[in-house]
Amino acid sequence: MIGAAITLLLVMAPGAAPAPTAARTTAPPAADPHAGHDMPTPAPVADPHAGHDMTAADTGEIVGTQPAPAPPADHAADAVWGVDAVAPSRAALRREHGNFSGSMILFNIAEYQARPGSDGYRWEGEGWFGGDIDRFVVKTEGEGDVRGPLEDAEIQALYSRAIDPWWNLQAGVRHDFRPDPQRTHAVIGFEGLAPYWFKAAGALFLSSKGELRGRIEGFYDQRITQRLILQPRAEIEASAQSIPEIGVGAGLTDIEVGLRLRYEFAREFAPYVGVEWAAKVGETARYARDAGERASGVSYVAGIRFWF
Repeated sequence: MIGAAITLLLVMAPGAAPAPTAARTTAPPAADPHAGHDMPTPAPVADPHAGHDMTAADTGEIVGTQPAPAPPADHAADAVWGVDAVAPSRAALRREHGNFSGSMILFNIAEYQARPGSDGYRWEGEGWFGGDIDRFVVKTEGEGDVRGPLEDAEIQALYSRAIDPWWNLQAGVRHDFRPDPQRTHAVIGFEGLAPYWFKAAGALFLSSKGELRGRIEGFYDQRITQRLILQPRAEIEASAQSIPEIGVGAGLTDIEVGLRLRYEFAREFAPYVGVEWAAKVGETARYARDAGERASGVSYVAGIRFWF
């Protein structure tokens, strides 16, 4: 027992060596699967555009600003058949592709009017000769009573110039055969196709006596079928001053609104029926009433639209 106590004292004494413990075992690190895969730095790829120095290049004018080159004067066919033999065919080709002269006569209105009092008649038409750009145009319109004298009749001779694909500018002269006294006017106006296929025309008329008048009109062809067409139409006239000798007052003078239904048996020939309201307004209406005429009224119309 004395020996056990001595052993315990030796263990607890300062500086005593610790009792031996079991040795700890540590697992070796896992092997790197990519060990030994040496990836050397790749050599730089050569630039295929290296050395393409554009600083000294002469770029000239920006594309689109240079004048177009002159058209070639030589043709391959000339070497085979000769210039004189090919010239007529080349001239025909130019005519067929825009350099042509044509003509047309169109009467949009040629009708009988059934109206209160005395029935009447009316016409409105035009003809032209020329090309796509320049044309000579003749216009005519008028009306009268079937049992009375001619009331209104005019004719215009105009030079027409296309200012774009849709509109023509027109200038010329107009002569009024009725009413008396007859008058001659200088004319400047326009005619063309407005958006949504509205046909429109307008003109100013300056008479030899210094009287200024104006007119604007338009219509639209509404196709119900390929041959049945409904045409609404409107026209307004005005005057800058009163002209008592022909029954025209200052301001708005005439308003017309009509509706015509035609059937085109052929494109060149179409009978129609319709209705039209016409009115003289303002001072012009007073002149009409003083002369015993109607200032306004409705007419039922039947006529033919044709062209050739």
